[in-house]
Formats: sequence, C-alpha cells, structure tokens
Amino acid sequence: MDIILLIQAVIMGIVEGITEFLPISSTGYLILSADLMSFWTKEKVDVFVVVVQLGAILAVIYDYWGRLWQALTGLLTGKAEGMANPRQLGLSIIVATIPVMAVGFTFADEIKAYLFNPIVVAIMLIVGGLLIFYVESRPKEIIAQEAEDVSLKTALIIGLFQCIALIPGTSRSGSTIIGALWLGVSRKASAEFSFFLGIPVIVGAALLDLFKHSDVLTSNEDWLVIGIGTVVSFVIALLCIRFLVAWVSRRDFTIFAWLRIITGIVVLIAAWGFGYQMAG
Repeated sequence: MDIILLIQAVIMGIVEGITEFLPISSTGYLILSADLMSFWTKEKVDVFVVVVQLGAILAVIYDYWGRLWQALTGLLTGKAEGMANPRQLGLSIIVATIPVMAVGFTFADEIKAYLFNPIVVAIMLIVGGLLIFYVESRPKEIIAQEAEDVSLKTALIIGLFQCIALIPGTSRSGSTIIGALWLGVSRKASAEFSFFLGIPVIVGAALLDLFKHSDVLTSNEDWLVIGIGTVVSFVIALLCIRFLVAWVSRRDFTIFAWLRIITGIVVLIAAWGFGYQMAG
C-alpha cells in the first residue's frame, strides 16, 4: 500500500471539494495539483480528475434534496408544492444539459488528449478571470430571481456557456454562473442553477469515463485511491456549497477573477521562465 499515493488522493479530494463550485475551474486546479505532486500516471490522473467530481455533486444532491425531489416530481406529474410552474426547473436543467452532453460525448477523448495540460489551464484561467471582470462591470436587469424562474431560452444559452467549460481551466461552475449573471439571473439563482446543472453533466461524464477507461484501474489500490478522493471531495464540497451561496448573497466574484489570473500567470512563468515540466 503506497501511503504517499493515498495522502495525495486526500489532497486531490480537498482541491476538488474546494474548487468544484467556485468559478475558478476544479479540473484546472486538479491538473495543476497532480502535475506538481507527480500524482499517479497521466492515464490514471485523467480518470481520477473526472470521477472524483462525483463526490462534489453528491454533496449538491444531499444539500438540495428537497428542491431536487420537487423538481423531479413536478417534471413527472406536473404538481409540486409551492411551485407556480412545477415543470420549469426540471425542463430548464434538461435543456441546459443537452449542448454540453452532445459536445462532450463527441469530443471527450480529443479534449483529454490535447487540452488536459497546465499551459491550456493557465491561459483559460486568465481568460476566464478577465470575463468575470467584464460581466461584473456590466450589471443586468434581473429576469430570474430563483433557479425555478430560469426560462427554457435562458437555460439553453447557459447550456451553451457550459460547453466552453469543456476546455480545462475555464470552470464549469464559472462559465454557467457568469453566463447566467450576464443574462440577468440573480446571483443566488445563478449559483444554485449551476449546482443543479452539474448533476447530469458530472454524473454522466464520470460514468462514461469509468465505462470507457475502467481498464486503466488495474488493482484494488487504484479503486481505493479513487474512493478516498471521492469521499474527501464530498465532505469538503458540502462545506463550500454553503459558503458560496452565502458569499454571492453579499458580494461579487471579482476576488475569484484575481485568483484565476494570478494562478494563470504563475503557471505561465513557471512554464516559460523556469522550465516547468508537464507530467506525462
């Protein structure tokens, strides 16, 4: 049993739990963390980075079970207590999921092969940070106060924003939250709709990756590493969900823009100025 590898899995789980629902790119930070720690082989890291997100999304399901159950029953029966349009949230999530599922399933292997590296992550961290500054400087009239108020048209556009997040370093939560804010969705609703939207996307991507690349995990220790990372990400993500909702109720996202830009610049300096080597 490689204790160092298990400790690294814990660290990776912490990184995933902290970053998944913040607009700073969990995939990007996982790739950078794995590279800095020389964590596992590239093939196993690629699987780990996708599957460990299941822990974070299970935290969303746990924390929002009541509303998610209402959305599901409303979608199936047309009835949900306290909802003026009980099918709206469920339909909006489905509509917003279609674009990224289509693009992701078609180009998943190419994206991993050509874009899963620190240089791409660094560039997209910087670009995403600049976009946050732009959107925050141009406040919009609120068209959806709650996640249940997001229209199908707005959901589809948010879904198109989510496709950009297939490039590591962009941030799925960042692209959907900032896209929603730009369209006029309230801060709290933007964050929560992004949480809900992650459920089909992350679960689908993780299961597909396990199905296609399970042969990479060749031992019980490999599965233990995946399991530890997933459990740790669940616990940490549960804390971060509550932090982010409380944060967006009072403040904007510019601090995350600065974090993205500073991280991106540091990685580029390491790569170009100090001969930073990419693992794999």
